Amino acid sequence: MKQAHNADDLLRSADPGRDHGATIGKTLGTSKPWWRPEQKAPAGAPNVVVILLDDLGFSDFGCFGSEIQTPHIDALAAHGLRFTGYTTVPMCTPARAAMMTGKNPHSVGCGWLTHNNPGYPGYQAGEISLDAPTLPELLREAGYATYAVGKWHNTADYHVSAAASRTAWPLQRGFDHFYGFLGAETHFFSPGQLIEGNDVADIDELPKDYYCTDDWTDRSIKYLR
Repeated sequence: MKQAHNADDLLRSADPGRDHGATIGKTLGTSKPWWRPEQKAPAGAPNVVVILLDDLGFSDFGCFGSEIQTPHIDALAAHGLRFTGYTTVPMCTPARAAMMTGKNPHSVGCGWLTHNNPGYPGYQAGEISLDAPTLPELLREAGYATYAVGKWHNTADYHVSAAASRTAWPLQRGFDHFYGFLGAETHFFSPGQLIEGNDVADIDELPKDYYCTDDWTDRSIKYLR
Protein backbone atom coordinates (compact mmCIF):
# COMPACT_ATOMS: atom_id res chain seq x y z
CA MET A 1 0.00 0.00 0.00
CA LYS A 2 1.43 3.39 -0.99
CA GLN A 3 2.40 5.59 1.93
CA ALA A 4 1.21 9.19 2.16
CA HIS A 5 4.33 11.35 1.89
CA ASN A 6 2.82 14.79 2.48
CA ALA A 7 -0.24 16.56 3.83
CA ASP A 8 -2.08 16.52 0.50
CA ASP A 9 -1.58 12.76 0.21
CA LEU A 10 -2.93 12.38 3.75
CA LEU A 11 -6.08 14.27 2.82
CA ARG A 12 -6.61 12.19 -0.28
CA SER A 13 -6.01 8.93 1.55
CA ALA A 14 -8.46 9.93 4.29
CA ASP A 15 -11.24 10.66 1.82
CA PRO A 16 -10.26 9.65 -1.74
CA GLY A 17 -11.98 11.32 -4.65
CA ARG A 18 -13.16 14.38 -2.71
CA ASP A 19 -11.73 17.90 -3.07
CA HIS A 20 -11.10 18.99 0.49
CA GLY A 21 -9.95 22.55 -0.13
CA ALA A 22 -7.99 22.50 3.13
CA THR A 23 -4.27 23.20 3.36
CA ILE A 24 -1.99 21.95 6.10
CA GLY A 25 1.05 24.02 6.94
CA LYS A 26 3.79 23.48 9.47
CA THR A 27 1.83 25.48 12.04
CA LEU A 28 -1.82 26.21 12.78
CA GLY A 29 -1.31 29.77 11.63
CA THR A 30 -0.18 28.67 8.17
CA SER A 31 -2.94 26.07 7.81
CA LYS A 32 -6.37 26.67 6.34
CA PRO A 33 -9.45 24.62 7.35
CA TRP A 34 -12.23 23.62 4.98
CA TRP A 35 -15.77 22.36 5.48
CA ARG A 36 -17.88 20.75 2.82
CA PRO A 37 -20.58 23.21 1.64
CA GLU A 38 -24.17 22.39 2.59
CA GLN A 39 -25.84 20.47 -0.18
CA LYS A 40 -29.10 21.95 -1.46
CA ALA A 41 -31.28 20.92 -4.37
CA PRO A 42 -31.09 23.57 -7.11
CA ALA A 43 -33.87 26.12 -7.45
CA GLY A 44 -36.85 24.65 -9.25
CA ALA A 45 -35.74 21.07 -8.66
CA PRO A 46 -38.79 18.80 -8.90
CA ASN A 47 -40.13 16.58 -6.17
CA VAL A 48 -39.65 12.92 -7.04
CA VAL A 49 -42.30 10.35 -6.09
CA VAL A 50 -41.80 6.69 -7.00
CA ILE A 51 -44.62 4.18 -6.48
CA LEU A 52 -43.60 0.55 -6.95
CA LEU A 53 -46.44 -1.98 -7.19
CA ASP A 54 -45.47 -5.64 -7.14
CA ASP A 55 -46.92 -8.31 -9.42
CA LEU A 56 -48.95 -6.10 -11.73
CA GLY A 57 -49.08 -5.95 -15.51
CA PHE A 58 -50.38 -3.79 -18.35
CA SER A 59 -53.88 -5.24 -17.90
CA ASP A 60 -54.12 -3.71 -14.42
CA PHE A 61 -53.91 0.01 -15.30
CA GLY A 62 -56.35 2.14 -17.25
CA CYS A 63 -53.53 4.28 -18.65
CA PHE A 64 -52.17 1.20 -20.45
CA GLY A 65 -55.52 0.09 -21.85
CA SER A 66 -57.00 -1.93 -19.00
CA GLU A 67 -60.77 -2.16 -18.61
CA ILE A 68 -60.23 -1.62 -14.88
CA GLN A 69 -60.77 2.02 -13.91
CA THR A 70 -57.71 3.46 -12.16
CA PRO A 71 -58.32 7.23 -12.34
CA HIS A 72 -55.68 8.29 -9.81
CA ILE A 73 -52.93 6.18 -11.39
CA ASP A 74 -54.05 7.46 -14.81
CA ALA A 75 -53.78 11.06 -13.58
CA LEU A 76 -50.25 10.45 -12.33
CA ALA A 77 -49.29 8.90 -15.66
CA ALA A 78 -50.81 11.79 -17.60
CA HIS A 79 -48.66 14.31 -15.73
CA GLY A 80 -45.55 12.17 -15.42
CA LEU A 81 -43.34 9.96 -17.54
CA ARG A 82 -44.02 6.48 -18.84
CA PHE A 83 -40.89 4.53 -19.63
CA THR A 84 -41.42 2.20 -22.57
CA GLY A 85 -37.96 0.62 -22.56
CA TYR A 86 -37.72 -0.32 -18.91
CA THR A 87 -36.67 -3.94 -18.39
CA THR A 88 -38.21 -5.51 -15.32
CA VAL A 89 -38.11 -8.99 -13.83
CA PRO A 90 -40.92 -11.20 -12.49
CA MET A 91 -39.76 -10.94 -8.88
CA CYS A 92 -39.94 -8.07 -6.43
CA THR A 93 -36.42 -8.01 -4.95
CA PRO A 94 -34.62 -7.80 -8.32
CA ALA A 95 -37.19 -5.35 -9.71
CA ARG A 96 -36.69 -3.02 -6.75
CA ALA A 97 -32.91 -3.27 -7.02
CA ALA A 98 -33.04 -2.45 -10.73
CA MET A 99 -35.29 0.54 -10.15
CA MET A 100 -33.18 1.96 -7.32
CA THR A 101 -29.82 1.53 -9.05
CA GLY A 102 -30.63 1.73 -12.75
CA LYS A 103 -28.62 -1.46 -13.26
CA ASN A 104 -29.28 -5.07 -14.15
CA PRO A 105 -30.20 -6.67 -10.80
CA HIS A 106 -27.63 -9.45 -11.24
CA SER A 107 -24.86 -6.84 -11.46
CA VAL A 108 -25.77 -5.50 -8.01
CA GLY A 109 -26.21 -8.89 -6.33
CA CYS A 110 -29.98 -9.17 -6.56
CA GLY A 111 -30.64 -11.85 -9.13
CA TRP A 112 -32.93 -13.67 -6.72
CA LEU A 113 -35.10 -13.09 -3.65
CA THR A 114 -33.74 -12.44 -0.16
CA HIS A 115 -34.60 -15.88 1.19
CA ASN A 116 -31.24 -17.52 0.65
CA ASN A 117 -27.74 -17.01 -0.70
CA PRO A 118 -27.02 -19.74 -3.27
CA GLY A 119 -23.33 -18.84 -3.38
CA TYR A 120 -23.08 -17.64 -6.96
CA PRO A 121 -22.01 -14.22 -8.29
CA GLY A 122 -25.00 -11.93 -8.70
CA TYR A 123 -27.05 -13.68 -6.01
CA GLN A 124 -25.95 -12.23 -2.67
CA ALA A 125 -29.20 -12.82 -0.79
CA GLY A 126 -30.99 -9.91 -2.43
CA GLU A 127 -28.93 -7.16 -0.78
CA ILE A 128 -27.87 -4.37 -3.14
CA SER A 129 -24.09 -4.18 -3.52
CA LEU A 130 -22.57 -1.48 -1.36
CA ASP A 131 -20.62 -0.12 -4.34
CA ALA A 132 -23.85 0.46 -6.31
CA PRO A 133 -25.30 3.95 -5.57
CA THR A 134 -29.05 3.94 -5.04
CA LEU A 135 -31.53 6.58 -6.19
CA PRO A 136 -32.17 7.87 -2.63
CA GLU A 137 -28.42 8.04 -1.97
CA LEU A 138 -27.91 10.16 -5.07
CA LEU A 139 -30.90 12.38 -4.29
CA ARG A 140 -29.76 12.92 -0.71
CA GLU A 141 -26.28 13.80 -1.95
CA ALA A 142 -27.94 16.48 -4.10
CA GLY A 143 -29.74 18.02 -1.11
CA TYR A 144 -33.05 16.16 -1.18
CA ALA A 145 -34.90 14.78 1.84
CA THR A 146 -35.70 11.11 1.23
CA TYR A 147 -38.53 8.97 2.61
CA ALA A 148 -39.80 5.44 2.05
CA VAL A 149 -42.84 3.54 3.27
CA GLY A 150 -44.20 0.03 2.74
CA LYS A 151 -42.32 -3.01 1.56
CA TRP A 152 -38.52 -3.12 1.35
CA HIS A 153 -37.45 -6.73 0.69
CA ASN A 154 -33.81 -5.95 -0.10
CA THR A 155 -32.40 -7.13 3.20
CA ALA A 156 -31.39 -10.75 3.66
CA ASP A 157 -33.75 -12.71 5.91
CA TYR A 158 -30.97 -13.36 8.43
CA HIS A 159 -30.45 -9.59 8.74
CA VAL A 160 -34.11 -8.86 9.56
CA SER A 161 -33.91 -8.67 13.33
CA ALA A 162 -33.13 -6.11 16.00
CA ALA A 163 -29.74 -7.74 16.65
CA ALA A 164 -28.63 -8.11 13.02
CA SER A 165 -26.48 -5.97 10.77
CA ARG A 166 -28.35 -2.95 9.41
CA THR A 167 -26.04 -2.44 6.44
CA ALA A 168 -28.82 -3.23 3.97
CA TRP A 169 -31.66 -1.53 5.84
CA PRO A 170 -33.37 1.45 4.14
CA LEU A 171 -31.69 4.18 6.21
CA GLN A 172 -28.26 2.78 5.37
CA ARG A 173 -29.13 2.82 1.66
CA GLY A 174 -30.12 6.46 1.40
CA PHE A 175 -33.45 7.12 3.12
CA ASP A 176 -33.79 9.67 5.92
CA HIS A 177 -36.96 7.97 7.20
CA PHE A 178 -38.56 4.57 6.65
CA TYR A 179 -41.79 3.02 7.88
CA GLY A 180 -42.88 -0.42 6.77
CA PHE A 181 -41.57 -3.98 6.76
CA LEU A 182 -38.30 -5.49 5.55
CA GLY A 183 -39.40 -8.96 4.53
CA ALA A 184 -41.23 -10.50 1.59
CA GLU A 185 -44.81 -10.13 2.78
CA THR A 186 -46.93 -9.32 5.80
CA HIS A 187 -50.54 -9.30 6.96
CA PHE A 188 -52.72 -6.41 5.77
CA PHE A 189 -54.65 -6.19 9.03
CA SER A 190 -52.05 -7.40 11.52
CA PRO A 191 -48.55 -6.86 10.08
CA GLY A 192 -45.66 -8.37 11.96
CA GLN A 193 -42.46 -6.58 12.92
CA LEU A 194 -43.06 -3.17 11.42
CA ILE A 195 -39.91 -1.08 11.21
CA GLU A 196 -39.72 2.63 11.97
CA GLY A 197 -36.42 4.22 11.07
CA ASN A 198 -33.69 1.86 12.23
CA ASP A 199 -35.68 0.01 14.87
CA VAL A 200 -38.62 -2.34 15.27
CA ALA A 201 -41.67 -0.09 15.70
CA ASP A 202 -42.84 0.29 19.28
CA ILE A 203 -46.43 -0.90 18.77
CA ASP A 204 -48.19 -2.85 21.52
CA GLU A 205 -51.58 -3.16 19.84
CA LEU A 206 -53.05 -2.13 16.50
CA PRO A 207 -56.49 -0.51 16.17
CA LYS A 208 -59.35 -2.89 15.33
CA ASP A 209 -59.95 -1.11 12.01
CA TYR A 210 -56.24 -1.12 11.11
CA TYR A 211 -55.30 -1.56 7.45
CA CYS A 212 -51.60 -1.29 6.57
CA THR A 213 -52.04 0.50 3.22
CA ASP A 214 -53.97 3.27 4.95
CA ASP A 215 -51.28 3.44 7.63
CA TRP A 216 -48.50 3.81 5.06
CA THR A 217 -50.47 6.37 3.09
CA ASP A 218 -51.02 8.46 6.22
CA ARG A 219 -47.34 8.21 7.08
CA SER A 220 -46.36 9.25 3.53
CA ILE A 221 -48.54 12.35 3.76
CA LYS A 222 -47.04 13.16 7.17
CA TYR A 223 -43.50 12.89 5.79
CA LEU A 224 -44.32 15.10 2.82
CA ARG A 225 -45.89 17.76 5.02
